[in-house]
Amino acid sequence: MNIIESILLALGAIAQNKLRSFFTLLSIAIGIFAIIGVGTLVSSMESAIFTEMDAMGENSFIVSQRPSMITSGREWRKYSKRKPITYSQAEHLKDEMQTAEMITVQSSAGGHTVINGNNKTNGDVNVAGTDENFFEVFNFGIAEGRGLTKEDITFNRNVIVLGNDIAVKCFPDGSSPINERVKIKNQTYTVIGLLSIKGAMFGQSQDNMVLIPVTNYLKYFSNKWNESLRVTIKSDSRDNMDDCMDETIGLLRTVRNVKPWEQNDFEIETNEFITEQFSSFTKYISFFGLACGGFALLAAGVGIMNIMLISVKERTREIGLRKAVGAKKNWIVIQFIIETITLCQVGGAFGVVGGFLAASLLSMQIELTLVVPMGWILFSVGVCTFLGVTFGAYPAWKAAKLDPIEALRYE
Repeated sequence: MNIIESILLALGAIAQNKLRSFFTLLSIAIGIFAIIGVGTLVSSMESAIFTEMDAMGENSFIVSQRPSMITSGREWRKYSKRKPITYSQAEHLKDEMQTAEMITVQSSAGGHTVINGNNKTNGDVNVAGTDENFFEVFNFGIAEGRGLTKEDITFNRNVIVLGNDIAVKCFPDGSSPINERVKIKNQTYTVIGLLSIKGAMFGQSQDNMVLIPVTNYLKYFSNKWNESLRVTIKSDSRDNMDDCMDETIGLLRTVRNVKPWEQNDFEIETNEFITEQFSSFTKYISFFGLACGGFALLAAGVGIMNIMLISVKERTREIGLRKAVGAKKNWIVIQFIIETITLCQVGGAFGVVGGFLAASLLSMQIELTLVVPMGWILFSVGVCTFLGVTFGAYPAWKAAKLDPIEALRYE
């Protein structure tokens, strides 16, 4: 028995029966396409989130009114009833905490337009109110000028740091925006800095934003009824993370008047927790892709079995001749299983390429860095092999059971 010969026979059968082979291979390709496409997209999304979380550092955590991921309207209503985290509470943490290296506070509102003379942006600019520690905690660099200072926050100055998208639209001639004036909601701001380019994530530009002092934001942009700030705390070391979170909980419960028997009315989330929550979300996407691919592969398996049964019928005399000259039953079985596996791998190869190309196009649309999911590719190769063995076993067994004399007489 020659493995190479068996593979060549399978490829020859594909070329000889083009239409029949096309529909069978198409079913395999669709199944693997779904698996690889979803796998590539999920891997790219997870890579982007993990990179963003790593930039904050492993010894940081976020304090907020509600969790970052809410799965139902019932949960949303529950968390919305909580009292907002106010600026005075954030200042209390800054003044009292002993285990924190750095604390920053932020909130944002989208849907704004930035105007400079006759130049203006689209009405989708994100205005973020924050403080002087934001840049270091969230790894935002300053390309030109300076960032916000403690004095800017204390004296509620009308100063602003522009993202690159805003600078390009408001200063299209390429001139420096530093010390120039821009308007948002009829408020005039002096440009003090330009953020380094961050790029996009999930199709959303991270440069389409401006930063102003949080005190100024609360005065002109916040919703006075339910505005709640997010506080990001960086502990002085990874080993002190638990102590830092315990201190935060104690201080917040005191300042928010939470009774000893009551649960916390705020959320504390570490980077690890957020990434785990996101991973649990992407699992559902992965299961969906596997389910779709599984149904297509099941249909493909039935088609492959039919092709191989037809092949056994067409090659009855050949099988009889092989057995007449001494071919053993297990050789015949292995030969046909190898041919079936080859058919599956050819269809799988087309599916891998198609799925990867589709994920590449989608990643370009939402501006994600593409990640090649080697684990998913190896899984697809294994699935195709399993498919070949499972659905090729019966035709191979039927070929091996043929009587050589009757097979030689077959017309």
